[in-house]
Amino acid sequence: MFSRNHPALSRQVLVSLLSGNAIQGIIVAQVGDHYVLKGCTVLEPGRDPVQAVGEMVIDRSNVDYMQITEA
Repeated sequence: MFSRNHPALSRQVLVSLLSGNAIQGIIVAQVGDHYVLKGCTVLEPGRDPVQAVGEMVIDRSNVDYMQITEA
């Protein structure tokens, strides 16, 4: 799905998950049906944001929608 010209590659995104949580970070790749993000913050309703260590891998089937948040 992603190629070098995809608008979200190497940009800051907010990934809203079907669980109601969200992940904010920089999308660095898509491998099969998985998105790979770096520099992530985990956002859960009613809780303080938490910085994640390392990379996060998110299965595309768990994504409700994705927003590009960097101008």
